[in-house]
Formats: sequence, C-alpha cells, structure tokens
Amino acid sequence: MAADGLTVAQLAAAIEQSTAGRLVAAVRGDPGRHIVSVAPLETAVATQLGFLANPRYRAAAQASRAGAIVLDGASAASTFPTGRSEATLIVCDAPYAWFALAAQQLAPAPQVEPGRSEAARIAESATVDATARIDDFAIVEAGARIGARAWIGAGCYVGADAQVGAATRLYPGARLLAGCTIGARGIVHSGAVIGADGFGFAPLDGRWIKIPQTGRVVIGDDVEIGANTTIDRGTMGDTIIEDGVKMDNQIQVGHNCRIGAHTVIAGCVGIAGSATIGRGCQIGGAAMILGHLAIADGTIISAGTLVSRTIGSAGFYTGFFPLMTNRDWERNAAVLRHLDELRERIRRLEARLQRNDDA
Repeated sequence: MAADGLTVAQLAAAIEQSTAGRLVAAVRGDPGRHIVSVAPLETAVATQLGFLANPRYRAAAQASRAGAIVLDGASAASTFPTGRSEATLIVCDAPYAWFALAAQQLAPAPQVEPGRSEAARIAESATVDATARIDDFAIVEAGARIGARAWIGAGCYVGADAQVGAATRLYPGARLLAGCTIGARGIVHSGAVIGADGFGFAPLDGRWIKIPQTGRVVIGDDVEIGANTTIDRGTMGDTIIEDGVKMDNQIQVGHNCRIGAHTVIAGCVGIAGSATIGRGCQIGGAAMILGHLAIADGTIISAGTLVSRTIGSAGFYTGFFPLMTNRDWERNAAVLRHLDELRERIRRLEARLQRNDDA
C-alpha cells in the first residue's frame, strides 16, 4: 500500500500524470478524502474506493458507504440526480481504467531487491544484470540473459540462450525454455511453460513420427501470462506474442501461432497451431480456435465458441447453444439428428407449392 494511503486529489493528480493527461477526472465532493484501499461497493467503508461501471449496480452505489466512487458522467447524473452524495464522486470517461490505476497507486507492486540466492544455479556464461534478482533454486542456463530489475522467482527455469527483458517478473515455478525470449515489464505466473515442443507428428504406417520443433517463442513487451498457461515453440519459424497481450490461466497456444498486440484471452482457451489472431481482439473463456486460420483485428469472441474458419472482418461472434434444461436439450437434440431429413421434406413441399402456383 502507498504509505498510509492517498487523498482523492493526490490519486487524481498521479493518474493524470501517469497517463500524460489522457485520463482526467473531475472531483465532486471532498478532494481531501483519505483513501487507503479499494473495495466492492457493497462492502466498502469510508477509507475505501469503489467504482460504478455498470448501471445494474446503481442501487449498490447509492447505498454504498465507500469514501469515494469513480464513475462516468452519465452514471453520476442518473445515480445521484440531486448531485449530492455521501461519497466523494470521481467523474471520468473511463472509470474502470481509472479505478485500476488507482488500485496500482494504493497497492504498488513490490520493488525488486537485487541479489542472487546462493541456492540458485547460474551458468558461468549467463549474463545477469546487477540490478536483477534470482531467488532460491532458480536455474539460469548457459548463454541466458537476464535484464535490469528482472525478478526470477524461486524454482524458475530459464533455458540456454533464453532472454528475460528489463523489469520482467517470473513467478515461482515458471519455465522459459531454451532460446525463447520475453520483453520488458512482462509477468509470467507460476506453472506457465513457454517453449515446450509443439504438437507435430507425421503419420507412417499407423505410427506417428515426431517432427523436431526447432523454432522459438518470441514475446514482446508488457505481456502477462497466467498460471499454467503453455505456449509451444515453433516447428521451424517462431511462435510470436506481440506487445501488450494479456493471457489468463490455463491457456494453450500451439506452435507457430501469432497473437496480435493488446489482445486479451480469458482462461482455458485452446489455440491450435499456426493460427493468427489479430491486434486488439477479445477472446472469451474456453473458446476453441482451430489451426491455420486468421482472426481479424478487433474481433470479439464469446466464451465457449468454436472458431472453425477464418474471420475476415471484425465483429462480435458467438457459436454455442444456449443453456436449457436437460429435458428440453434432449428434445431439441432429437430434432437436430433429423435435420437433413426435415430439410429435404421442406424442399419437396416448396417444389410442390411452386408447381401448384405455376398451374
């Protein structure tokens, strides 16, 4: 937490400065209100900050005991029509982003304390910046390079000739395998494996012949990779994750995929090999993306959707059957099994009606 907290005015000034003036808030109420942490509207108290980004929670905002609430202008007008509120109101165009930046100010990430644990194993030919930190039982192999202020957590593995960029943190147990690279200010959570072999096998007489996976994984700056996510190395070329990508837990990225800058991917998504996902996409949890296809920049894909063909134009795509009772599902499934037969019957009826009209 930032010392003993910050006033609303201090938070607003810090966020305006950190965004170079792109995110400016108007304060309605007491700018000296002291805030020490963030909390949900329902449980927040006078020293905590809440936010309202969805009109469904308007009643919760009205009843909240939060010391300050961040919201947009329309929500402020509809939620507090008299302009009066027990909480200090922080009005801006992007309340969720303002709230996130305020949370960072109130609970900053721990600073890296440089050092090398005696229990770590660091190859002589590895290059470790003097400001980096290597924790207990981490392994840094020959030719690896660890950048300034990087933090390699306990039990991590950095393979031969791998590279970790400045201010990037590998949480305990993360794996960055041989030759793979990650840029600056990245976060790799525990259990993630970057650079395992891609799933490449050639059939021969009922058996499968392994294809050597000789490419790398190349990850840009400001990328976050969730716990137990796996990103396979390329078969020959590289698997590429561009700048600013955010990946949740337990995602599988196949070999030779390319994920465009600032795309966000929720948990349990599976992406087969050689798929290309554009910039600024949003992919919901448990979506499945087949290999050798492309998804246009700015595409949104709903949770649980199967993407089986290229998406050439940005849009909001959904491909699942809505929830229903099991009894209704069984009835509908029975109809679907006979869909081809029903289609043929309709075609015959249409042809008969057409003949009658012609007569």
